[in-house]
Amino acid sequence: MKASRITAGAVSLLAGALVLSACSGGGGGESADGSVEMTLWQNSTTGPGQEFWQNAIDSFMEENPGVTIEMQSVQNEDLDGLLQTALNAGDPPDIFLQRGGGKMADMVNAGQLKDLTDVISDDVRAEIPEGSFAAETYQDSVWAMPLSVLPGGFWYSEDAFAAAGVEETPTSIAELESAVESLKETGIAPIALGAQDAWPAAHWYYFFALRECSPEVIEETGDSKDFSDECWTRAAENLQDFAAIEPFNEGFLTTPAQQGAGSSAGLLANRQAAMELMGAWNPGVIASLTPDEQPLPDLAWFPFPEIEGGEGEPGSMMGGVDGYSCAEQAPDECVDFLNFIASAEQQQLYYEAFQSPPVNTVAQESVTEPYLQQILEAYNSAPFVSQWLDTVLGQNVGNALNVAVVDMLAGNSDPEQFIQSVNTAGAQG
Repeated sequence: MKASRITAGAVSLLAGALVLSACSGGGGGESADGSVEMTLWQNSTTGPGQEFWQNAIDSFMEENPGVTIEMQSVQNEDLDGLLQTALNAGDPPDIFLQRGGGKMADMVNAGQLKDLTDVISDDVRAEIPEGSFAAETYQDSVWAMPLSVLPGGFWYSEDAFAAAGVEETPTSIAELESAVESLKETGIAPIALGAQDAWPAAHWYYFFALRECSPEVIEETGDSKDFSDECWTRAAENLQDFAAIEPFNEGFLTTPAQQGAGSSAGLLANRQAAMELMGAWNPGVIASLTPDEQPLPDLAWFPFPEIEGGEGEPGSMMGGVDGYSCAEQAPDECVDFLNFIASAEQQQLYYEAFQSPPVNTVAQESVTEPYLQQILEAYNSAPFVSQWLDTVLGQNVGNALNVAVVDMLAGNSDPEQFIQSVNTAGAQG
């Protein structure tokens, strides 16, 4: 996933303008009179998420006279490309969403990020677990402020499952296939999938790989980008076999993921689909797409089923930690802002806006939704947590992997050709 995909709704006019300009982050700096101007890129284009960022900025500026932050909302699917262009042009935003993994490592190696290791406040250090900082660490230095844990799994409608007579959530692929067949009989699409955006389709391969491959193989492949271990092929075969039972919504190859009522999240929000495999940002997206723009009252969560004989550690999770980085040339006030939004008060507001689990342990005490409590418990007890594979592999190889999954689901390749494709991309780096 592409990792963090916190987005909700339509592309803003501002984001559209940003797509057209295509490269300038407009980073600020300190003026002769001592005032400081900064720019921030985030990926929530409407609703409570966008309001959170504007309110946080307004509060910070009120506490810090002379500091001005201009927010720019960028459509999630456009963000990585635009950000990379701005970074390469030497004109990045001062503050921006950080995906982590190989993408962050590339930025560090290019000297594009500010080292946060020694400037994180003591209060923030005391309230955010070291494991969350580890996700933003590369070569023993911290390069982003973690804000939210976003592991993946199945988001589903309890009412749809009850109507289909599915009394227990699936714990094996056979049980998942059985649930799919039962749901088909009620006339609802069993699983929503927004393959038009590629990364949601790739999530399926990621999770099959998480169950088939050992943690050691996943980590080694993240470095080598060599998919020759047989577990990668087995994961592709698993996905091809599962897709053969036609579990996804009609037209899934041209369905967007999270934009509008016809998206995969919208299908779940409007009760046209029963479940979706997605990260922990999904409750907020679904809520923004229900008819009354309120949370789906029967929304629930279960983890991706285990695979008998797989080499993955049972209970392992896939998903990232959302964070925010400062560009290398950003003013020092950028760090102050990151410490501000990681505080318990701002983290609670972040959770309320996005309905996703915060990293701040004090703010986690305010989480009331059973599905978020469940996902936090699963995350905190997981024996292994991998970043989303496209993030682990970096922009070029990760994107190639995502596209190759869609090609296979479209019937344009088989598992052997799929592996050849990603190995070729891996060799090119």
